[in-house]
Amino acid sequence: MAELHQTPTSLCCCRKSLPVSGALCVGESGRPSAGPGPGSPRSPLVDVASASNFRCFQLRHFHLDLRLNFAVKEMSGWLVLDLVPVQLGVCTLVLDSHPSLLIHSIDCKVPGAGLDEPVSLTYRVDPFTDYGSSLNISLPTAAVKPGRLIQITVRYTTTDGPAIWWLDSELTCGQTRPLVFTQGHSVCNRSFFPCFDTPAVKSTYTATVRVPDGVTVLMSASRSSYSKRDRVFQFSMEFPVPSYLVALVAGELQHVDVGPRSRVWAEPCLLSCAVKKLGGSVERWLGVAEDLFGPYLWGRCDIVFLPPSFPIVAMENPCLTFIIASILESSEFLLIDVIHEIAHGWFGNAVTNATWEEMWLSEGLATYAQRRITTEAYGEAFTCLETVVRLDALHRQLRLLGDNNPVSKLQVKFEPGVNPSTLMNLFTYEKGFCFVSYLSELSGDVRRFDCFLRDYISEFKFKSVVAQDLIDYFLGYFPELKDAAVAQREGLEFERWLSGCGPPPYEPDLSAGGALIRPVQDLCDLWRSTDPPDLQTLSTFDLSAWSTFQIVLFLDRMLDHSPLPHDVMVSLSGCYSSLFDGLNAEVQIRWLQMVVRNTFYPDLPRVRAFLHKHTSRMYTVPLYEDLVAGVMKCVAVEIFYQTQRRLHPNLRRTLQQILFQTSSVPTNQNGPSALSVIPPASPPPSSTAVFGHRRDVRMPVATATAADLNTVRRKSFTPEILKG
Repeated sequence: MAELHQTPTSLCCCRKSLPVSGALCVGESGRPSAGPGPGSPRSPLVDVASASNFRCFQLRHFHLDLRLNFAVKEMSGWLVLDLVPVQLGVCTLVLDSHPSLLIHSIDCKVPGAGLDEPVSLTYRVDPFTDYGSSLNISLPTAAVKPGRLIQITVRYTTTDGPAIWWLDSELTCGQTRPLVFTQGHSVCNRSFFPCFDTPAVKSTYTATVRVPDGVTVLMSASRSSYSKRDRVFQFSMEFPVPSYLVALVAGELQHVDVGPRSRVWAEPCLLSCAVKKLGGSVERWLGVAEDLFGPYLWGRCDIVFLPPSFPIVAMENPCLTFIIASILESSEFLLIDVIHEIAHGWFGNAVTNATWEEMWLSEGLATYAQRRITTEAYGEAFTCLETVVRLDALHRQLRLLGDNNPVSKLQVKFEPGVNPSTLMNLFTYEKGFCFVSYLSELSGDVRRFDCFLRDYISEFKFKSVVAQDLIDYFLGYFPELKDAAVAQREGLEFERWLSGCGPPPYEPDLSAGGALIRPVQDLCDLWRSTDPPDLQTLSTFDLSAWSTFQIVLFLDRMLDHSPLPHDVMVSLSGCYSSLFDGLNAEVQIRWLQMVVRNTFYPDLPRVRAFLHKHTSRMYTVPLYEDLVAGVMKCVAVEIFYQTQRRLHPNLRRTLQQILFQTSSVPTNQNGPSALSVIPPASPPPSSTAVFGHRRDVRMPVATATAADLNTVRRKSFTPEILKG
C-alpha cells in the first residue's frame, strides 16, 4: 500500500492526519479509563437487547478492515477486537451478530502467552431475536486469563442487514452514482460487524475502507486520511463510543468548510443549497453550546446530507451528523434538527444511557439542551413556540394510546425480544425534557442548572450511566434539595417520573411564547365554528408573515378537529392552499393530511403532486396511511404504482403493507423505520395542551410488550418525525 498522505481536499471527517503510532486504547495517553468509576452503571447491568457476555470483558479497541463492493452490494473484510477478560474461567466470547452476516473464519492471538501467531477458533451462531443472533466463540482456555489482552479476528461478509442501506444511483439525489450508508441506532450495527451491541460498552476504533475509484468514504471518526493511489480511506476514533455510533457513508460526496471545525458534505447537486442554508450557523451554535455545557469534546462537527431514503431525520454520529436532505426545504426544522444533534455531542454521545430502557437520558437531556441553545441564540419566544408544537404532539399521542400505556414511561421495561428501536417515541423526548425542566426548576435558577449540567458532563464524560447516576449526582450537587426531600415530593416523586405511565407530572411555563402562540389559537377558534369566518375578520391574520412553526401549529390543531364541515374546507382551501403550495414540505404535508382526512376532492391533485415529488419515509408514509384509512385507497394504490420505482425497496415494502394489509415484515426494517412516526388511522379527539401545572399520574405495574409498541407505531400523530 502506498504511503498515506494528507490531502486536505479529500479528507473525510477532519483535517488531522492519522497518528503514526498504532491504535490508541481507552485508558492510554491520558484518555478516559473504561474501568469502574463514578459513571459506571450499577452492577449487575442487564441489557435484554444484547445476546453478548459484555460484562465478562473490557473492550479496549477494535479495528475494521472493509472492502465495499457496490456491484453485489456487499462489504467484506475483517474485524479485530482487543479484549481483556475481567472474570475467571471465561471460556466463551459471545458477540451480537445477525443472520445477514456471513462468518468465514475466526482466530485468536494472545500476545505474550505463547499465542503470538493466530489460532483458529470454533464458533457457532444461535438465534436470539428477530433483530439479531448470537455468535458464540470458544476461547483457548489455557491462554485466557483476567487482565491479559487477547485479540480476536473475525472475517466476514455483510449481505442485506438492517444497518446497511445500499442505494442504486436512481435513488440518490444526483442519480449518477450509487451510495451506501449505515444506520446503527438502536441495535442494527450487529448486522454491520459482530460486536457488544449495547450502549453500556464504549471503546475507541480504527477503520480501513477500500472503495472503487470516484467514491468518497466518511465515518464517524475524529481523524482520517486517504491514499488516492490505493483508493484506501483510514479512520481513527480516538474517543470511546458505543457500537451504535459507528457509522459509514460512501458515494459521490463533496464538501465545503462552513467553520473552523465544521464542514458540510453532500452530493454535488445538493452542496450549494446545504451550504447556503447553514452558512456560518454551525460554529455559532457550537459556541453557544460550549458556553452552556462546557467544551465540545469531539473535535470535528461535520454534517453530511443524505438522500431521501435515509430512514430518519437525523442521527448524531460523533464528528459526523447524518441528516436527510429533504429537511433542507424548511429552514426552521433544519435549525432545530441540527441543533438537537449538536446537543447530543454532550448528552447521548459523551454521556450515554447504559441501556435502551432509559433512552430518555440521551434524548430528554438533548432536547432540553437544544432548547437552551435556541433560547440563547433566538430568544425565549421562538423556543416556547417550538416546544408547544412538540408538547401538543405528545398529548395527541397520549389521547390515542391512553394514560396507562407502559410505553409512556421514562424507564420502559420491555420484554426480551422487543426491538428497542420501537421505543423511539415522543415520551422519550418530551416527557424526558419535562423531567429535566423540572430538575432545572428545582435548582432555582436556569444558569445554576447550566452549571450543574456542565459539571455532570465533566464527571461522566465517555461513560454510560443509568438514571440513578443522574439523580444521585443532582442531589449531591444540590444538597439543600436532598435535605428537603424533593425526590419524594407528593405527586412529583422522582420514582413517579421514571416509572409512572401517562403525561408528565409537570410542564414548564411557556407563556413567554404567547405573542407567537395566541394568534395561532385565535385563528383556530375562528375556523372551528360550524360556519366559515368572514373575510374581514380573517384579513387580520397574515399567514404569509407567520413562521413555519406557527403555521404547523395551526394546521396540527386543525387536524385535531378534523373532519370539518365541507364549506369550512372550501373556505380554508380558498384562503390558504395557494399560499401553502409555495411553502415547505412540513407545511404542505399537514395541509394535505387535512385534505385527505376531510375527503376534500378539489385539492386531491395537490396530494398526487406531493407524493410524486417526495420519496422519503417522513413525507410519504403519513399520507398513505391517511389515504388508506379513508375512502381514497384506490388513489393511494394508483400513486404507488406510478412512483414505486423511485422508492427505496424498504419503503416500498412498508407502503405495500399499508396498502395491501400484508403481515410480512420488511427485511431491512428492524431499526431505522421504527424511528419514523406514522399518523393515526383515524382523526384524534380534540384536546388542548395545558402547561405549567401538576398532573396526577397513575402507576400500574406493566412492561412494554411487542403489541404495545406496535400500537405506538399504528396510533401516533400528525407528522411529528423523531430525531436521532
